[in-house]
Amino acid sequence: MPVPEVPQNISFPKEEEEILKLWKELNAFHESMRISKEASRPEYTFYDGPPFATGLPHYGHILAGTIKDVVTRYAHQTGHHVSRRFGWDCHGLPVEHLIDKKLKIKGRQDVMDMGIRKYNSECRGIVSKYTSEWETIIGRTGRWIDFKNDYKTMEPWYMESVWWVFKTMFDKGLVYRGFRVMAYSTACNTPLSNFEAGLNYKDVSDPSVVVHFPLLDEPDVSMVAWTTTPWTLPSNLALCVNTEFDYVKIRDLGKVSAIKPPESKVMILCKSRLEQLYPKCKKKDYKKGSEFEILETFKGSTLVGKRYKPLFPYYQDGAAKEGSDSGFFRVLSDGYVTDENGTGIVHQAPAFGEDDNRVCIHWKVVNKGEDLPCPIDVNGRFTEPVEEWKGLGVKEADKGICEALKASGRLVKNEKFVHSYPFCWRSDTPLIYKAVPAWFIAVEKIKSDLVKNNMQTYWVPNNVKEGRFHNWLKDARDWNVSRNRYWGAPLPLWVSDDFEEIVCVGSINELKKLTGNDSITDIHRENIDDLTIESKKGKGKLRRVDEVFDCWFESGSMPYAQSHYPFENKERFEKNFPADFIAEGLDQTRGWFYTLMVISTALFNKPPFKNLVVNGLVLAEDGKKMSKSLMNYPDPNIVMNKHGADALRLYLTNSPVVRAEELKFSEGGVQQVVKTVFLPWFNSFRFFFQNAARLEEELKTDFIPTAELAKASDNAMDKWIGASLQG
Repeated sequence: MPVPEVPQNISFPKEEEEILKLWKELNAFHESMRISKEASRPEYTFYDGPPFATGLPHYGHILAGTIKDVVTRYAHQTGHHVSRRFGWDCHGLPVEHLIDKKLKIKGRQDVMDMGIRKYNSECRGIVSKYTSEWETIIGRTGRWIDFKNDYKTMEPWYMESVWWVFKTMFDKGLVYRGFRVMAYSTACNTPLSNFEAGLNYKDVSDPSVVVHFPLLDEPDVSMVAWTTTPWTLPSNLALCVNTEFDYVKIRDLGKVSAIKPPESKVMILCKSRLEQLYPKCKKKDYKKGSEFEILETFKGSTLVGKRYKPLFPYYQDGAAKEGSDSGFFRVLSDGYVTDENGTGIVHQAPAFGEDDNRVCIHWKVVNKGEDLPCPIDVNGRFTEPVEEWKGLGVKEADKGICEALKASGRLVKNEKFVHSYPFCWRSDTPLIYKAVPAWFIAVEKIKSDLVKNNMQTYWVPNNVKEGRFHNWLKDARDWNVSRNRYWGAPLPLWVSDDFEEIVCVGSINELKKLTGNDSITDIHRENIDDLTIESKKGKGKLRRVDEVFDCWFESGSMPYAQSHYPFENKERFEKNFPADFIAEGLDQTRGWFYTLMVISTALFNKPPFKNLVVNGLVLAEDGKKMSKSLMNYPDPNIVMNKHGADALRLYLTNSPVVRAEELKFSEGGVQQVVKTVFLPWFNSFRFFFQNAARLEEELKTDFIPTAELAKASDNAMDKWIGASLQG
């Protein structure tokens, strides 16, 4: 058979399209899967993290997908059966955000007016909008992945496994009801996600006040704290310092009209923040001793444990007793206190600040899971016990609170402060930060097991495992898994009005038995919110809580839910868990990698995977984040159609980005791969065939290449080629 002629020129993209066409005609991927399964090959387990189904794939997806494809193809070619199921993250805010924009939803009441059933129907309808585009683009990259047998987090069978995961944790005592401080829209009466809170920042002018707190053991000495939210001061329960900072006890000399020091004129604040009271002290020509004198300097640790006189009487019954390590109106410490602004002393209102809440729980000012002193209602208006401003909105009350502090002699300084502040993107009103009820996984109870299980895994690169991820696990906090949303897997908790009786449901059959309703098939909110369970403690009807799961809990349950474990595939799952391999981007160290590890540790005290490849972030060529609005990156489809998917894949996998470093994407880099790798390969291939044809013509015989003959060659060039190919 004569050696075929190789054309002088080639279009790599067109050749790829021919290969893709051939694969489709042969059903190559699925046939290879069938053959490997029928051959009873050992399984190589791979988990594919589900992307949100609300947008198109970008270079980050193509990069991670290429890494996954390289590893799983290799596993298949080395004698394994490798299931490769694509997955979709269908629930959560990204979907709701699109529907809210489409339907002009402004808040919770709008959803209630239209009905959750109709709202969720709209959400369901948009989930599959981009699935065909994903299959086309991912297929064009040459990746072999099973879209036909995919999993979707909105499928009832998937959600049922999520319920089982949660119930298992509940039965182990790892679930509790507590509070989470969140951005809150007083106009819409709803908490907002961090994403929503960042959509609408504005520069505003707020009161900038400094108030003083007389110490009980030194009534003539006051600690001074600064805030731009005077409305939180009636809820003050503690003060916080930084133990590493130098603090000073100063005497005001009464020569500055800008401040009104306490009668004693002796105040304590951070030494590096004297400018908060005395702005001139930072000037070069400032005369020391002209406005104040320093009486004493000491570390912040000296102040920890001191008690002080509260600003208002509302919560004085909870004041700490002398020598007590719990109770209100004490000085605490934490590293979050900075000396970049204020006085280096931060007033603590645990119902209105995330750090305040965390610090106050740590120091036993308040107890985890118990109600917090919070005199603000769902509309952002004062309630009891703050009678003076009852009915006023928090921002409306600022002025009256400052006047009351001035009248009581507790106001040291009152100015205006211009800063960037978040507004509700729906109502365009200022947000507040407020504690809202939430359901938590007690991650801190299993923290040591998380660290231990992480050490059993192999990461590329290893420094991410031992650095960023280890530190994140070591400092892990309890995980709020509930969201006040609608389109999501509902929390399977039925409770009494006083929350003293709680039933956690772990399956659809269990729910049928407990409610007496045999027609349940779909467990989204619209189908189960009205179902009740009879109390076993004489508390009447138990009703489901409003919340749905954080979508990260759903994706973190993917190893079990994609197989509908433990309701189906029990033996196969348990035989092949943990996964042999997963791969995603560096940003997943606090996302999917973390939720996988928490859930698998809570369930089985095992790591969820054995091997992990972490890729870095793909940035625009100018080093900025890729942005559709800025149009600062080329369309992946155009790049593949111009240079070829193989060139793009090789450019990505042959860069530092596969070692968790950043890559500034350049189309020129893809073009260089074509010039320096593919064209030389093709020209060598063509040159080889030309010489093979010449050999046949001169010797009048067919050219039949054999490995044995090549290995036996004494030709120096042949030996060099053989050695190079063997690495």
